Amino acid sequence: RSEQRGIDRNINHIKREELKVKNSLKEAAKKGDKDVCKILAKEIVGSQRAVSKLYASKAQINSVVMQMESQASMVRMSKGIQASTDVMKLMNKLTKVSEISQTMQELSKEMTKAGIMEEIMEDTMAMSDDEEMDDIAEAEVEKILFEVTKGQLGTDTAISTPLVQEEEIAGPAEVSSEEEEDDLQSRLAALRS
Repeated sequence: RSEQRGIDRNINHIKREELKVKNSLKEAAKKGDKDVCKILAKEIVGSQRAVSKLYASKAQINSVVMQMESQASMVRMSKGIQASTDVMKLMNKLTKVSEISQTMQELSKEMTKAGIMEEIMEDTMAMSDDEEMDDIAEAEVEKILFEVTKGQLGTDTAISTPLVQEEEIAGPAEVSSEEEEDDLQSRLAALRS
């Protein structure tokens, strides 16, 4: 920047001198002195060339300054990228991607098993509900037959109190639910293997 200010001072000094030479040229032209006018005109042309060279030098200095600023910003940016790279390396060391991947695979397997288990449980519950409904309907049919035929058809055990019916129905259901549970365990073991 100090060089640019020095160049600006030189340009201003040359322009002031050029004005003085132009004034002298005008006076010499009034006097009609051709030789002096030519010499002064050559001096003005030389000063204009010097000013244009100084402007070119100033432009080159500006270009160099801008390139240096650009390189400095590139250095700062590369340091920032280096810092972020270091942070990413530390994050990779902390997270251990292979372990996370393995955990996710295990979680996926467990979720799949849970989904299969849920489907099996739903199927089992639907089957047990159907069996309970069949048992209740059969008991009702026996009761109605006994009442309508006045004991000729049906059984009188169907007329027993609701508590007895529930106990009778619950007993076989418990046995069947244990069998179903064993069946589910064997299915689960088959899926795991």
